[in-house]
Amino acid sequence: MQPTATVLVYSDNSNTREQVRLATGRRPAPDVPVVEFVECATPAAVLTELDRGGIDVCVLDGEAVPMGGMGLCRQIKDEVFDCPPVLLLIGRPQDAWLATWSRAEAAVTLPVEPVEFASALASLLRDKAALNA
Repeated sequence: MQPTATVLVYSDNSNTREQVRLATGRRPAPDVPVVEFVECATPAAVLTELDRGGIDVCVLDGEAVPMGGMGLCRQIKDEVFDCPPVLLLIGRPQDAWLATWSRAEAAVTLPVEPVEFASALASLLRDKAALNA
C-alpha cells in the first residue's frame, strides 16, 4: 500500500476548496505521497480535525469568513501541540507580511495558480517527511 498525506483545507468558499483540490491533483509532485483531503468550512471544524490528529499540512484561506485563515493559523500555532505546517492562501502579494505574522510556513495568492500552489504544497510535504524521518 502506498503512503498518503492528509491535507486539511479550510475555506468558507467551496470554489476555493475545489481550486485547491484541482491544483493538487492526486499528488502535487512525483516525490511526495498521494494526497487525501479533509475539507472544513468553519474554524470549529478545523479545530476538531486537528484534535483528531493525522493532518500532515493545513491549507487555510486568508479571505475566509467569519474567521480568516491568518487569525486561525496564529491560533492553531499557539494552541495545537505539534501543529502541522500551514500554507496560507492570501488575497494580495502585499499580504505576505501578515502570513509571516500568523506563523504560516508558506503563502500563495488567490486565485490558486496550480503550478505555484502545487510547488508550495509539495515543499511542505517534503519538509514534514524529513522531520518525521
